[in-house]
Amino acid sequence: MRTGSEPTTARSPLRVRFWLSIWGVIWTVAGTVGFALAGYPGWALACGMLLLVVVADLAFVVRHIRQGPHYQPGRDIPPYEPPHEPSDRR
Repeated sequence: MRTGSEPTTARSPLRVRFWLSIWGVIWTVAGTVGFALAGYPGWALACGMLLLVVVADLAFVVRHIRQGPHYQPGRDIPPYEPPHEPSDRR
């Protein structure tokens, strides 16, 4: 819901999330391989599961970036009134 108090210079954090996801992919792949080679299968499995979470987040972020900007009302559009509940409750 639009309240009219949104900042006019707000930016989407999707690019930051994209690069943090890339950083997470690098570290989880390195952790999975490192722990597997060192003989710690439990830790390698944990890193592998975290890798799945990071890749899912990366896919989500890329999908939203590819969708492009969405329509946002301009300054000349007044804020929406919140829905009113009926005052006649019994």
